[in-house]
Amino acid sequence: MQKLTAVEALKYQGDPLADAVVADLVSGGTTEVVNEVLAHFRDNDQPIPDDLPEPVRRYLVATDAPPDWADLHRVADAYEFFVDDGVHVASVLSFGAMVNCYAQPRPSRVLSLTHRLNQPHRRLSETSQFVLNLMGRDPFGSGGRFVPTIQKTRLIHAAVRYFITRSGEWDVEADGVPLCQQDMLGALLIFSVQVIDGMRRMGIAVTEREAEGYYYVWRVTGALLGIPADAMPETLVEAQALNAQLVEATYGPSPEGVELTRNLLRLYENLVPGKAFDGVVAAMVRQVVTPEVADWLEVPRSRAWGRTVGTGVRVMRLLERSEDRSRAATAVLDKAGSLLLGGSVRTLTNGQSTALTIPSDLREKWLAAGVCPVATPPRGAQGDN
Repeated sequence: MQKLTAVEALKYQGDPLADAVVADLVSGGTTEVVNEVLAHFRDNDQPIPDDLPEPVRRYLVATDAPPDWADLHRVADAYEFFVDDGVHVASVLSFGAMVNCYAQPRPSRVLSLTHRLNQPHRRLSETSQFVLNLMGRDPFGSGGRFVPTIQKTRLIHAAVRYFITRSGEWDVEADGVPLCQQDMLGALLIFSVQVIDGMRRMGIAVTEREAEGYYYVWRVTGALLGIPADAMPETLVEAQALNAQLVEATYGPSPEGVELTRNLLRLYENLVPGKAFDGVVAAMVRQVVTPEVADWLEVPRSRAWGRTVGTGVRVMRLLERSEDRSRAATAVLDKAGSLLLGGSVRTLTNGQSTALTIPSDLREKWLAAGVCPVATPPRGAQGDN
């Protein structure tokens, strides 16, 4: 009970470090300059740009390394899981985790107040890039891109908090701080615990060691995102229990969640050629999330496609148990993730150029396995790590 009380207090906690930077930038009228400079700040080992205001420089220095307790050897162990199943992670995250986020009424309302209900392509593209940067061989070390991605994400969240709390449309006393640390912890559990659960519901075999390693990488990521270390469970079993108490217990219907889900499904359907396969998208979502969540968010039912996806899942489980997973199972399991990641690069920004890239070492291994959705980096991409 004491643990839940401490977690509940996170509802009223923002990110003091990033919040102070945003308040300073807004008061000084320098937000546009900082945005332009940070757009070119991409790599973990890239020197901090000289032409940044001092508060921003101090923030970047203070947030550029994982916590002292982080075991980078455990992080490195998780890389092999990404090599084998990273495309599956992307698929389940897209079909399940994104939708589960929309089952939370409070964060869905935040999205509505930032006018992003009708921009699912941007949210999916940003989330995909965040996860791809996490999948690199050494995401927190030299040569990666993950640390600047996290630092920018914290500033974006701080900006959202700043403007929403001053909009007159949010009651902090009643609803807590928008994008509070409780919301951040909930998102971490959705992207870690629930992705593993979703993969298993899709028939993808994930060992306990792989699941623990995947959660551990997210736990280190959470610390860099500003989530208090003592709020994040140390083990996967504890994380699963907190997920049930903190996240799944808050699920419910909301007009914002329904609209977000409807727009996301429409985006996925546009990635699938022709109209004949539109029903398979909703059926995939219903396979990954619980029936209650799917009903709350008004995910369409399709008896025919539901049976087809269910049969496919049973086939996947049989293939996962078989010794020859290399050809038949790979072709079945990788299609959805490849489509979504490839689609992210080509079309999720409505035809506009996007910086979505796959870490080079991961891309090489996926190419060798024949599952990489993008053979080469997008034109103009530099330092593709």
